[in-house]
Amino acid sequence: MKVATSIVLGKEASADLAAQAVTNAMQKADISIANSVLLLLTSEFAGNPQQAIKAAAKAANCMQVMGCSATGIFTEEDWVLDAPAAAAMVFGDSVSLELPNRNTSNQPLLTLTAPNAINSIWLSNSRQRYGGVSGDAIGQGPFSVWQNAKGEVSGYVEAFFSGVKVATGTSHGVQLLTQPQQIQQIEQFDLLQLNQQPALNGLQKAWKSHSRSDEAVPLHLIIALYADSAEAITAGNFNQTTVISCDEADGSITLAQPLQAGQFLSWSLRATEVAEADIAILADSLTGALGSKPGFGLMFSCLGRGPYFYDGVDRDLKVITKAFPGMPVLGFYGNGEIAYINGNNRLLPYSAVLSLFSTA
Repeated sequence: MKVATSIVLGKEASADLAAQAVTNAMQKADISIANSVLLLLTSEFAGNPQQAIKAAAKAANCMQVMGCSATGIFTEEDWVLDAPAAAAMVFGDSVSLELPNRNTSNQPLLTLTAPNAINSIWLSNSRQRYGGVSGDAIGQGPFSVWQNAKGEVSGYVEAFFSGVKVATGTSHGVQLLTQPQQIQQIEQFDLLQLNQQPALNGLQKAWKSHSRSDEAVPLHLIIALYADSAEAITAGNFNQTTVISCDEADGSITLAQPLQAGQFLSWSLRATEVAEADIAILADSLTGALGSKPGFGLMFSCLGRGPYFYDGVDRDLKVITKAFPGMPVLGFYGNGEIAYINGNNRLLPYSAVLSLFSTA
């Protein structure tokens, strides 16, 4: 399997960074013509990435260049945030990115999207998807994502890998604070009554029991897991939403998603130790699902889960590189993650979606 990556940093958003990243990866893979290229650029390129895309295509001697801009990008060698950089993964031999209309084997679709292009029409169709939401500065430009070496004005791109097997999974990295509780009263985004008490009271009690302190609830680390039944949450078949704010006066909690009375909800906490252990378990289970050693991997991580979450070190990436020494890995830190879970494509917050690939 001829697959390799490279990441190149610079002082400014220059097309030369993209060309050098592709050239370096081609040399590692020992190929002179790439079947296809995944090209990721930092948000410094978001306003006008076309020259960098063209430079990558020229260096690869192919036009199948797919990718997006993101606030941060990474390979197995390094990660970059807040600096101009380009990362490329090149594919040779029998491995290639193909357009969906050739997907006769119903392979899951790698999907990259700008924030303004997300809609239920393509996200909820029958095709299984994995990927992430581009995290460029504004998420509005026509070149947030690209395919066939040019910007895609629809705002999202999709493709599948031929010549490989793929196994994909998700790490939520959360620790339960409460068992599933039924929602008694909710007004749009404002959760009022949960388990026969004001919603905020229950969350504060759960946090105090967990932390064993009187510190305020760290709302930025709280995730609400919800489903139509308590059993669904227990089985891991839940949706997630974040907490926007709380009102001490009436005990309400404002969520990022509108829920319904009668649904069930569990409060959970984003925790670094849990997340790190979770990604290790996921990597092991995906290897078992493949039935062979993976040849390369893709990971799409929330900007709030990467180095900012792990105090300046991407411990998720370290787990992957330790588990698979030398394996090419490419990914970015974005505004959301896409995964196929329990029969549905879902847009996730604060998660990491890992895909491993091996020879078919």
